[in-house]
Amino acid sequence: MPDATPHDVVHHDATTPVVKHVSDGRLKLAAVIAIGVAAVVVVGGLVSRVSADQGQKAWTSQQAIPTINLAKIDGGGQRQLDLPGDIQAFSTAPIHARVSGYLKRWYVDIGTPVKAGQVLADIDTPDLDQQVLQARADLATAQANQSLAATTAKRWQGLVAADAVSKQEAEEKTGDLAAKSALVNSSKANLNRLLALEGFKKITAPFAGVVTTRSTDIGALISATGGPTDPALFTVADQRKLRVYVRVPQNYSALVHTGMTADLMVPEYAGQTFKATVANNAQAVGAQSGTELIELALDNADGRIKSGDYATVSFKLTSPITTTRIPVTAIQYRHAGPVVAVVGPDNHVKIRPVVISRDLGSSVEIGSGLSAADKVVDNPPESLVDGDLVRVSGASAQGSNPKAGA
Repeated sequence: MPDATPHDVVHHDATTPVVKHVSDGRLKLAAVIAIGVAAVVVVGGLVSRVSADQGQKAWTSQQAIPTINLAKIDGGGQRQLDLPGDIQAFSTAPIHARVSGYLKRWYVDIGTPVKAGQVLADIDTPDLDQQVLQARADLATAQANQSLAATTAKRWQGLVAADAVSKQEAEEKTGDLAAKSALVNSSKANLNRLLALEGFKKITAPFAGVVTTRSTDIGALISATGGPTDPALFTVADQRKLRVYVRVPQNYSALVHTGMTADLMVPEYAGQTFKATVANNAQAVGAQSGTELIELALDNADGRIKSGDYATVSFKLTSPITTTRIPVTAIQYRHAGPVVAVVGPDNHVKIRPVVISRDLGSSVEIGSGLSAADKVVDNPPESLVDGDLVRVSGASAQGSNPKAGA
C-alpha cells in the first residue's frame, strides 16, 4: 500500500496541466473565429449599405433626367392648306315684280328647271290696263290737235305770201304746230312706257336654271315700289357652273394663283372630292380679316352640288425648299419670341430662337433657325433650359432620321 500511493500521486500530477492547456487553446481559437465572423459581418454590412446608397443616388440621378420625345421634321415642298369655302351659283337672280296688282297664277315651283324666257307667273293689273286706255286716248287727242295745228300753220303761210296777215301771226301758228307735235311725241312715249310695263305682267326667267325660291301665291297682293326692300317673287339660279369663294390668309396668298386647282369636299358626299380651278382673286387683303378673297370655278353639269353648300377647299401649296416644318407642339413662346429645344450629340439641350414663316394650324413652317437634320424636342417642359441633360425615348430615337424631309 505505501508503494501504490506515491505512484498514484505522480500520475495525477502529470495529467492535470495537459487538460488545462488544451482547454485554453480551444477557447482562444473560438474567440478569434467569433471576432473574425463579426468583423466580416460588420464589413459586409457597411459595404452593402454603401453600395445601396450609391445605387440609390445613381437611380435618383437617372430619374432626374427628363425623358423626351423628338418631333417629326419635314423639309420644304408641297403643303396642304384646308380652308372653308362658300359655294354660290354662277348666276343667281331674285325676280321682283315691276308692276302692281294681284298674282293671277304661277306655273313653276321650287326645284323646277326653267329655260330662258319661260313664263313663271302672271300678274293681273287692272289699274295699269286703265292707264293704257287713258294713254291711248291722250295720244289720239294730241294727234288731232297736231293735225289741226298743221292745217292752220299751212294756211297762214299762204296768207303771209298774199300779205293778208302779218309775218308774226304766221310764225305763232307755226310755233303752235311744233308744240302740238311735241305733245304727240310725249303721248306716244307715255303709251310706250305703259305698254312696256304691260309686258311685266308675265314674270319670266332671265336665263336657264332652277327655281330655288317661290315667295308668292295666287291672289297675293303685289306692290311694285321699285325699292330694294321689295320681296322677290321667285329666285332662279344657274347651277351648271358654281363659284366657290375662299378667304386665304395673307401668309399664303402669294402661293395661290389663277389657274391652279384645288380639291373641294362637301358633307353630303363624304370621302369624295371635286376639282375646282382658281378663276379670280381680289388683289387686296381685307383690313379686318387679313385675308384675300379667292374665287374658284367648279363644273357642276350633273347638278350634284347645290348652291349655298358649305365646303372644305384643299390647296396643294408649294413652299420654298429651304423651309422646315415642325408640329406646333414643339414651339415655345418666351420673352424673346418663339423658340425650340434642340438635342445635341451629347444629349444636352440647346434652346434656339426660330422665325415662323407660316402657320399651318397643326404645324408651322420655320423660315430660319432650324434645319431638317436637327433633333427637336416635342412638347418640351417649361423648366427646360440651355445645357439640360435629357434622355430620348426609345421610340423617338429609333424613329428619328436626321435626313427626313431634307
